[in-house]
Amino acid sequence: MVGSSVHTGVASRESPFDEMKRYVRFDADDEGALVALHATAADELPAIAREFYERVREHEEAHAIFLDESQIARLHGTLVAWLERVLRGPYDAAYATAAMNLGRLHARVGLPHRYLFSAMAVVRQRLCEAADRLPAASAPLARRALARILDLELGLMSEGYAEARLERTRRLELATPSPGDATLRAVAALEHARVIVIGLDGEGRVLVFNRTAERVTGFGLDDVLGTSFADRLVVERADGPLHTQLAAALAGAPPASGVEVAMRSKSARQRHVRLRVARVEPAAGGLALVVVGEDVTSERELALRVRQSEKLAAVGTLAAGLAHEIRNPLNGALLHLTLLERQLAGGVVTKDAVEAVHVVSSEIRRLSNLVSDFLDFARPRTLTLALVSVQDLCQKCLALVAALAAGAGVRLELTCPDTEIRAELDASMIEQVLLNLLQNAVEATTGGAGSAVKMRAYREPHTVVFEVRDDGPGLPSVDAPIFDAFYSSKPSGTGLGLAIVHRIVTDHGGSVDVESVPGDTVFRVTLPLVHVHSGRGSDSGTRRVA
Repeated sequence: MVGSSVHTGVASRESPFDEMKRYVRFDADDEGALVALHATAADELPAIAREFYERVREHEEAHAIFLDESQIARLHGTLVAWLERVLRGPYDAAYATAAMNLGRLHARVGLPHRYLFSAMAVVRQRLCEAADRLPAASAPLARRALARILDLELGLMSEGYAEARLERTRRLELATPSPGDATLRAVAALEHARVIVIGLDGEGRVLVFNRTAERVTGFGLDDVLGTSFADRLVVERADGPLHTQLAAALAGAPPASGVEVAMRSKSARQRHVRLRVARVEPAAGGLALVVVGEDVTSERELALRVRQSEKLAAVGTLAAGLAHEIRNPLNGALLHLTLLERQLAGGVVTKDAVEAVHVVSSEIRRLSNLVSDFLDFARPRTLTLALVSVQDLCQKCLALVAALAAGAGVRLELTCPDTEIRAELDASMIEQVLLNLLQNAVEATTGGAGSAVKMRAYREPHTVVFEVRDDGPGLPSVDAPIFDAFYSSKPSGTGLGLAIVHRIVTDHGGSVDVESVPGDTVFRVTLPLVHVHSGRGSDSGTRRVA
């Protein structure tokens, strides 16, 4: 009884976090052991964070919570700060609040609960390896302290996660139509409809978001409930056609014809949807507008691929015939001009005559290059596939353009994961793609102090992504047909380089994206980690993002 009385007295003065620490026996000795571990592991924390997010990329449900690559870059720094906090404390009420908030955040973004534990295992493993490098007497103490603090973290994060899930359930219950709201019940009946159904209040805020809308955008009702539909989900200027229709419908105008807009998605890939807006009469349960639509993204992309394939087929036929007709005469003319150039250079001739020969020789070489590009473009290809190290491929390509970059005063940068990425590719063809993009990027920069071409490779659950970024003036227009044969913004270009890139990437079942604004242009090549088909006619193609 004495022991029970003392225990009750201690517990009554404890915070919940202090009680948890006492439960796992986390004490001042553990705090000291973690400080010692931090002294050993501090330099490794960024590498641990990188490995953490590289592991996330391998798992579709975990990776799906991220909106874009810039978000992952920000979260990398946040994870390093979290590791610092775990190893250095202070282990007080603020520490407990931060851990619970982290759990709440994971629930709000939709991370499945099991990933709290599996992700923590990655951190635990790497920190235990660091603990093993401590002196023999200190290592067991550090491992024990690490086990206790990470268990405390998991407990606090799980509690925060559960609270956030409960809050979500309550919000959804509040959003469920009451028996008296006939209009809301009618909209709710469309929950399983194969069209997008979004209900808005008089301020344009989301009240209803059916399952098709969730599937198309990747957002759940709890992600968008109460937010502005136009601001949260629509990629359009404030004076755009959908905004105009929403305002007109609220003012009582009759339903207008459908409008096609780009909608944001949780994966950061825009979806093209065709929408109609109608006013609800009489309004019930706060519902004022209903937006109904369909996803036409695949339809648009298919039409684009068909047009591109038709252009490529026509130009390919022309290229094959042209090459046979002119390549041999070109080779002969080039040979004779080379001999003539040597003879003129050895005699008494004018400077203008030698220069004229140089010009003719240069032009013939340019035409020869054009013919070679034609053949690359038109000749049917059989992929020679093998497992390739993505990191090694990137290093090789950068080495090949290093001299060109140095001559232009452009710095080359490469960012790759620490964990090796291996993909099933035709290495020589993808090397051609990357070299083309790197050379274009170097030529697009202005050079001088600070100019850089940045290459990056990373994996997603089923794909590998290559990015080549430059700080040049950008594309002349977001609608410029840069992947069409013969289109070139360079005076001496053949106009076939990016068309060849498109063909090689498409043959691999991949896609090419380009985003461009003045001072920042990025080409993004996405390829499957495992090749699932051969030949052309894939379901992937070229996408342009404004």
